[in-house]
Amino acid sequence: MKKAVIAGERKAAVVEVPDPQPKDDWALVKVHAAAMCTEYKAFIAGTERESLGHEAAGEVAAVAQPGPVKVGDRVVVMPQFPCGRCALCLAGDYIHCQNNYDFAAFTGSAEGQGTMAQYVLKPGWLLLPVPDGVSYEHASLACCALGATFGAFEMMGVEAFDTMLITGAGPVGLGAVVNARYRGARVIVVEPHPWRAERAKKLGAEVVLDPHGEDVAGQIRELTQGKGVDKALDCCGVLEAQRLCIEAARRKGKVAFVGESTEHLPIETSPDLIRKGLSLYGSWHYNISLYPKIIQVIQESPVIEHLISHVLPMSKIQEAMELSASHECAKIILKPWE
Repeated sequence: MKKAVIAGERKAAVVEVPDPQPKDDWALVKVHAAAMCTEYKAFIAGTERESLGHEAAGEVAAVAQPGPVKVGDRVVVMPQFPCGRCALCLAGDYIHCQNNYDFAAFTGSAEGQGTMAQYVLKPGWLLLPVPDGVSYEHASLACCALGATFGAFEMMGVEAFDTMLITGAGPVGLGAVVNARYRGARVIVVEPHPWRAERAKKLGAEVVLDPHGEDVAGQIRELTQGKGVDKALDCCGVLEAQRLCIEAARRKGKVAFVGESTEHLPIETSPDLIRKGLSLYGSWHYNISLYPKIIQVIQESPVIEHLISHVLPMSKIQEAMELSASHECAKIILKPWE
């Protein structure tokens, strides 16, 4: 099969490797749409990667034994390789599994891990059905594009009575706008990049503020009659944005973080949490039981098409990586067989 790799600093390529094979309850999926995420960071840094991607939609190509999927099923590929047996997996929170498979040790090969490839191997229970009428491109949005923020919104209970702050309008943040507007919430976005700011407005954000502007927290208070937002979600992992979420949230408000970060977020226990009464949440993905609701957003949102800015053949992986690194994009979808 063919797969995408990062071969050096700002250098991506497509290489030929052996086809992976199904084993036990793991199925082989022919990938029709692979969504790009943060792979561009390794592309810029020159960190060589032989396995790329964790989001995809496709069809089951082969199985080793009867199970939850059969050949020909149209499926969304869920991320990681959880055990499927621990309490977290059984409760649907498999993303937090502490007993993930050693992929190469279990399958006997390193091939088939990444979704930016013509085939991927997955446990059958992590392959969720794509309804008739939903394209592979749209179905691939059920992972990071919509999933992380949908999980966070469920934790916070975002609803039509809320004013929602979203910091960072990359593909995940833009997906948050789609999710928030589908729930009827009023949306304020903070994003410095002009292309993404405009796309956020197109998806339904009422106001987009530049984080480099004067007193952004004050501007948000003015937009909320001095109270602050009901809920806030950081999607960029930038320390200043995370602090802004805490500062801009109203008393008894809720704040969630989905943007990955290794920085130390300064939190003052008394003014931020005790006296303000904030609730803080960390959200990585979503409980598998929420999948039908995410599919409903994909099927019914009037702006879902605008969450995808580019669909490219995987043969143009260099162009796709450069585009992703430019930030002038929403979700980019690769077609591995083109």
